[in-house]
Amino acid sequence: MLRRHLLLACLLPAALGGCLAKTALDIATAPVRVVSKGVDLATTSQSESDEKRGREIRRQEERLGKLERAYEKQLDACEDGNRRACDDARDTYAEMQQIIPTIPYQPEDD
Repeated sequence: MLRRHLLLACLLPAALGGCLAKTALDIATAPVRVVSKGVDLATTSQSESDEKRGREIRRQEERLGKLERAYEKQLDACEDGNRRACDDARDTYAEMQQIIPTIPYQPEDD
């Protein structure tokens, strides 16, 4: 029994030494991991940037489509003599002209 306790007493520091070394390594590398994580959060990858740009283009295309439909209705009402619709059509057309340059040109496939 004494031998068992003696053996355990000899092996315990070696076992704890590994734990202490791992803990010391964790403490030493923690600042590097924190900075690395901060850099990852602060930077945007090319694919993330492309996805964001794609979403923005789709949003602009959707807005332009809504404006075009509203513009057609406003023009019809304007032709029927509704002056307010003429003013609205002019404003809608101006907004469309601001959006059009933000959407990249894509040739139609034949």
